[in-house]
Amino acid sequence: MKTVLELKNVWKIYKMDEVEVTAAREINMQIHRDEFVAVVGASGSGKSTVLSIMGALDMPTKGKVFLDGTEISQLPESRLARIRGKSIGFVFQMFNLYPTLNIFENIALPMRIHEFSESDIKEKVRELAELVELEHRIKHLPRQLSGGERQRVAIARALSTQPSMVLADEPTGNLDSKTSYGIMKLFSDLHEKEGKTVVVVTHEPDIAQYAERIIELKDGKISYDRKNHKRRNGK
Repeated sequence: MKTVLELKNVWKIYKMDEVEVTAAREINMQIHRDEFVAVVGASGSGKSTVLSIMGALDMPTKGKVFLDGTEISQLPESRLARIRGKSIGFVFQMFNLYPTLNIFENIALPMRIHEFSESDIKEKVRELAELVELEHRIKHLPRQLSGGERQRVAIARALSTQPSMVLADEPTGNLDSKTSYGIMKLFSDLHEKEGKTVVVVTHEPDIAQYAERIIELKDGKISYDRKNHKRRNGK
């Protein structure tokens, strides 16, 4: 099974004045192609730190990070930004849509940044809008959509450059339980029907149950990493 992301003995130590704070320690983790993984932990567990390192938004103090087999721990930011933009699709709790751009333009934005042709952009955006069941809202602005619809747009945008992995940071944090169910069903479908590699970072145990594998962080370390035999299928 191909490894999409690997963290090898990763540590993250922050210096606050003269005090050192170890936010992550001895993190060894592999995410394989076509996996659906939930990373869970309470506040202060190191979840946010590990998320930033997984998404190449931050680099470890020591240890190595591999993305699609390439070590990225020592790359310059200019190259790292391009690799990050094409290899990882991000979905955030706050949606992070551009309010003045319509849905088509929001989904198309990463492809324009990475210089896709206009014909490819048009075809891909309409395909993704259909996938997330928003083809009828393609000309609407984000403020005209519900929270769940905005998150669906964010998921479509995350998929637009065909990344190796979708990394979702508390994707249901601003949604009610019914809408959260719909979003997690979409992630389940992307994994099962589209073969996407999905990593959801969450503090909610119910949300983690949609994943086929759960990694728990506690005090900056992995406390367990195991298959989820009680997985919810989203049906």
